[in-house]
Amino acid sequence: MNSSFTPLPDPRDHRDGGRRWRTGWVFVRLVVGLILSLVQGIAGAGEVGAHVERGYAYVHDEVSEIPWSIHVFKLARSHPEFSFSTTLGATNHIGMSTLSDQLRALDPDLGQPIAAVNGDFYTNESNAPGDPRDLQIHQGELVSAPAGHACFWLDAAGRPNSTNVVSLLSCVFPNGVRRSMGLNEAREADAVVLYTQRMGTSTRTQGGVELVVEPIGPNAGLPLRAELEIMVKVRSVRRAGDSPIPSDAWILSIGPSVAAKVSELREGMILQLETRTLPSMAGVQTAIGGGPTLVRGGRAMEWSGILMRHPRTAVGWNKEFIYLVEVDGRQSKLSVGMTFPELAAYLVKLGCEEAMNLDGGGSATLWVRGNVMNSPSEGKERPGANSLVVLQPRLRHARNP
Repeated sequence: MNSSFTPLPDPRDHRDGGRRWRTGWVFVRLVVGLILSLVQGIAGAGEVGAHVERGYAYVHDEVSEIPWSIHVFKLARSHPEFSFSTTLGATNHIGMSTLSDQLRALDPDLGQPIAAVNGDFYTNESNAPGDPRDLQIHQGELVSAPAGHACFWLDAAGRPNSTNVVSLLSCVFPNGVRRSMGLNEAREADAVVLYTQRMGTSTRTQGGVELVVEPIGPNAGLPLRAELEIMVKVRSVRRAGDSPIPSDAWILSIGPSVAAKVSELREGMILQLETRTLPSMAGVQTAIGGGPTLVRGGRAMEWSGILMRHPRTAVGWNKEFIYLVEVDGRQSKLSVGMTFPELAAYLVKLGCEEAMNLDGGGSATLWVRGNVMNSPSEGKERPGANSLVVLQPRLRHARNP
């Protein structure tokens, strides 16, 4: 394995997706790769990155005999000035766009993006394009509900976590009937779904009953957050689908087979919404879905059956570092991709004590300081639903007195 640590490119000098700059570093990479191979191979690459004073580093690993092309961004947890965020596929609501476009649309007040990977699996249905499969929390706002798969999040203290997350979101009607509740997703005839401004301009539903509800009481503030009991008052009732979503209220969409089983739905009635999950996401600012779990307690998970090599994306961590990892694939002369066991084994050797898979295939993308560092399997970036981003504070220049 040729494991090479390289300084990050300056995006002002390299505007071609992060490929031309590598040519100028061939000699440096060969020398550094030789030194690292004499130390500890992959682990050696991790050690070199550990001494980067700025708190982060980019590593490109290559295994020519398979072949594999692996891109690693590592962030030192000892640098608390860095933070994580998620993005949405359509600037400020659910949709589809490339990772580069998502980062360009990110609110500059959040900080300067320095690295990112593509995020969760998603649906491409016409009535909910770009709906993440699982949990998403963006800057503390609950955007998408979990679906029981593995999710990655940072708790209120900034510690990374990953496990399967279950939705306990529900709605309680005045007659005491409790129904499980989806969030910003395609609504079926037998379902109840809450739509917030993150869905876009309208619910894109057909039929059923839709309630325009405004939060009241102690948890009345927008936007929607996890682990709350929220009382809402029905502002109006619509007997058709595709309701417009107002800026100061939500839409509770009730499928036709459910509407007949609850109490009379009328203006002014009070309902209770609960936004609980298991485990609790109380205080979480950033969370994203994916799966499966790859590494637990420093040990690679095990799989059986037919295992295929594909492009892969993963997030992993230990007590010192958080890693964003992308493996190119479906390119026979460059990189064939990895199976889950191969990816898990690589992450263990890299030093990860915990790790989780993210969406792969044509979506697999690693972006660093303005450049797509990998070679997407479709020849260009593929639009996706969201991403996981590392941010650093933007420099603020003091004005002259």
